[in-house]
Amino acid sequence: MADRKAPRKPAPQGQSREDRLKAALKANMARRKAQARARAAEEETGKGSNRADEESS
Repeated sequence: MADRKAPRKPAPQGQSREDRLKAALKANMARRKAQARARAAEEETGKGSNRADEESS
């Protein structure tokens, strides 16, 4: 718990922010691509065709 109070060296603001944003964007795009692939695979197997009927009930 004493580590929380230890002063940290501030990282260069511009570069670290850019790196964080770049990493977040990369992770988000990977997640969205995986979701799109899963949806496409679901439609190919025919599981997606009955989904609309179940949601309307």
